[in-house]
Amino acid sequence: MKLWVIAVGSRMPGWVDDAFQDYARRMPRDLRIELIEIRPEPRSGGKSMAQLLEAEGRRIGRAVPRGASRVALDERGRELSTAGFAGWLAAQRRDGRDTAFLIGGADGLAPTAKGGAELLLRLSAMTLPHGLARVLLAEQLYRASSILHNHPYHRE
Repeated sequence: MKLWVIAVGSRMPGWVDDAFQDYARRMPRDLRIELIEIRPEPRSGGKSMAQLLEAEGRRIGRAVPRGASRVALDERGRELSTAGFAGWLAAQRRDGRDTAFLIGGADGLAPTAKGGAELLLRLSAMTLPHGLARVLLAEQLYRASSILHNHPYHRE
């Protein structure tokens, strides 16, 4: 099973890239993470917010690997405990489907990106910068995999 993080935004601060890659390197072979960065739509040119989000949404849609299930990160999504997230990941792994986690830019995700998702997931009740959301997602994926593999990283 492969895990894809498809995120709007490029040229993140070094600490974001370093932290994401650190967790990605730790992942076991059966749960590899790969990051795909999506170019944000330029905020100049007079386009409405809806048009900007839809342009980014089309780019996200093209980046999702064929057959992968989609999880859209959204502040109004379902919040899972760490153990609940590990259980959800275990079910995904049993199904054998790759999973793409979609992270919007500063203005969020297009309705079409959220509409095609099998799960809307909320990482926190607080608003997070999208770079930090990448790192938090990678850490939680690693933590969930450590639970599934009986690795001592996660201690109850």
